[in-house]
Amino acid sequence: MDVIALGFSTLFAPGVILVLAVGVFAGLIVGSIPGINDNIAFAMFIPFSFAIPPEQALALMVGVYCAAAAGGAIPAIMIKVPGTASALLTAVDGNAMARQGKAGKALSIAITSSVIGGIASSLVLLVFAPTLALFALRFGYVENFALAILGLSSVVGLLSANVLKGVISALIGLLTATVGFSLVTGYPRYTFDSVNLIEGIPFVPLLVGLFGIAAMFELLVDIWNERRSGKAVSGLPLIGSLKFGWALARRLVPVWSLSATIGNLIGVLPGAGMLMAIFLSYDQAARRFRRRFAGKPGEKSWGEGAPEGIAAPEAANSAVTASSMVPLLSLGIPGNSTSALFIGALAIHGMVPGPLLFTQHGHIAWMIIVAFLIANLILWPAAFIVLKSVSRSVFAIPKEALVGVIALLCLLGAYADGANSFNIWVALIAGIVAYGMRLAQIPLGPAILGLVLGPQLESSLSNALSISGGSWLIFIDPVNHPISAAMLALASLFWLLAIYGWWRQSRNRSLATRPQSDSSPS
Repeated sequence: MDVIALGFSTLFAPGVILVLAVGVFAGLIVGSIPGINDNIAFAMFIPFSFAIPPEQALALMVGVYCAAAAGGAIPAIMIKVPGTASALLTAVDGNAMARQGKAGKALSIAITSSVIGGIASSLVLLVFAPTLALFALRFGYVENFALAILGLSSVVGLLSANVLKGVISALIGLLTATVGFSLVTGYPRYTFDSVNLIEGIPFVPLLVGLFGIAAMFELLVDIWNERRSGKAVSGLPLIGSLKFGWALARRLVPVWSLSATIGNLIGVLPGAGMLMAIFLSYDQAARRFRRRFAGKPGEKSWGEGAPEGIAAPEAANSAVTASSMVPLLSLGIPGNSTSALFIGALAIHGMVPGPLLFTQHGHIAWMIIVAFLIANLILWPAAFIVLKSVSRSVFAIPKEALVGVIALLCLLGAYADGANSFNIWVALIAGIVAYGMRLAQIPLGPAILGLVLGPQLESSLSNALSISGGSWLIFIDPVNHPISAAMLALASLFWLLAIYGWWRQSRNRSLATRPQSDSSPS
């Protein structure tokens, strides 16, 4: 308790808590700009840390890190353009709810879910950091391969509408991930002698195109259809009331709990990433929704405005933020690419993450931990302030003008990732492909997951087979690799449950369409 009190006393020193609040507001605003992902938002503020004391510099970084993911939900809900990659699934049900005139409700669910997930993650970091760090050390190549398979299997629960199209989408993502130097052989693949593709297709411009440019095309089509029908072009949905009732809050408690748990577990694993936590939690929320609420009067279909579809990804992505610091602060191993940037922020002030950080700079280490908790407490009122001031004026822009604004922000965001004009072409082509997939009703989520997990799947498989001498049994070895065996068993269960569900639906449809024999009275 003494070290925790030391962290609080350092954080509440004059100027430090103020800088933390500034970081939260800045992260919300920057995170809400399409094309600025978590890494860019964090990297933008690292230069500011040169000129201020280490306590203030790291408090600023914590505030930006916590708020950037939450800020991405604002444009995701309002215009279906995720401000950050962590909000890509929020855009599905969130924008659908906004189009129904419930934008304020969707935004309130997203903000509340982010705060709850962040607070849960901060408490886990505060209490269980050493224990979870030891758990993360048990993950090697074998376990990372099994984790990637489990992540891909989580998509199964989202493919009830059309399994074949979902599998095609996942394969598109996996094949796209193979572009660039092979992680196994070192030879370039599908680069067509372009130096811009040697390191693969740039991820940020790709996401900007898949969501931002595709959303711009949708807005253009909406404007065209409204004008062709002789109607006045409608504006964007109004934010409206930001309240939602206690009944809905009680309904979302299990979703928040499970999503925060998934986010915490995934966050402590080095390299697992935020997107895997989002997809796993989204899948579990979809299963629960279909089991308990689907088909009931007044309930929207999944993907068409279900509140669980907003709460699950937002709670999960915020839960990853603090938990990703567990291996970084305890072992010096970053949990994801954004937390890896903390190494640079620490190095600027002559500190090295790991066990020595707690012995040589204990007040800084514990200040960082408690700062995550306080940042999430500041986030809730700060988000509503941003919504009521900045967002209301931004989203009052007419649709015709907003098309140009979206295009400009997306293309600038794509170009900013490496200052390369090639990225603009990537975003444009990705937007055309994404819009074509939507017209063909091919889901985009499996493609994104395949794109993210592809490199991890390939490298982990290659290294694990090298360790085992080519034996695939290493992945299901319950003695030496029990975590891998358990995760693959769980992935198999996902598929078996999905197959059973598809068989039962087909059987029910065949029984419903079968002609009933008339029985004449004797």
